[in-house]
Amino acid sequence: MSRNEAFAPWQCPLCGGALQGENDLKCEKGHCFDRAREGYWHLLPVQSMRTKAPGDSKEMVAARRAFLNAGYYGIFGQALGELCLAHGVPAAKDAPLHLLDAGCGEGWYDRCIAQQFAAAEKPLQLAGFDIAKPAVRLASKALPAAQYAVASSFSQPVRTGWADVLLNCFSPFAQEEFSRVLRPGGHMIYVVPGAEHLYQMKAVLYEKPYKNPVQQVEYPGFRAIDEREVQGTITVPAAQLEALFAMTPYYWKTPRDGAARLAALPQLTTTIAFRFLVFEKL
Repeated sequence: MSRNEAFAPWQCPLCGGALQGENDLKCEKGHCFDRAREGYWHLLPVQSMRTKAPGDSKEMVAARRAFLNAGYYGIFGQALGELCLAHGVPAAKDAPLHLLDAGCGEGWYDRCIAQQFAAAEKPLQLAGFDIAKPAVRLASKALPAAQYAVASSFSQPVRTGWADVLLNCFSPFAQEEFSRVLRPGGHMIYVVPGAEHLYQMKAVLYEKPYKNPVQQVEYPGFRAIDEREVQGTITVPAAQLEALFAMTPYYWKTPRDGAARLAALPQLTTTIAFRFLVFEKL
């Protein structure tokens, strides 16, 4: 294998066969998937879609992009890129690193990683998927060198053992699929909120705010090898508060009066904290 190896991370979501091609992806059984104008593939079968438009809406995705592009989570993107460089070992010498982002959103994290790999002059094949088509569309347009697909974490259209590094940043944890797509000896970077993450925002939303639980987790077939936490403080103006709020699970379960209190603020200064848990597949 070499730096010029074919970039072919996908498998057919209908039969599990390897997908080949640069624009039209086809498997041996004849299933075919056309590449969208923006550069991604739709690999989520209709029978797997609970709604016509699963995942975040176009408006929510646009708000998230604006928030992230403003740099509020800069310490997160920097730390994630550093960890991918530190724990990213290709399956073969001189081969590009195969990095899979499960739940990629609009791809901001991936762009942070790609920039650091380019600066380090290390070859990278980055593939990502998300269930929200508006997010995948933006990710694909912003990072054409990567490959993106609309897909679910619980039925990943990714070849078995393709990934050297698997990212799961605040997304559903699909342990069986993660184990399948990650090669033996590969590394999984699982990102969760730190104890103090957005605590001051929660103090506005709820009468009794709480810190996030810090738990030591174990997963069969994986061995914990590293852990890192980064923490900082951001001040978010009113125009961006709704976008930050919509990026959290609190958006869906906060009482109206709490949401109204947040919306009335001219700005909010709050802690951001991220835990990076690194596992090796046995």
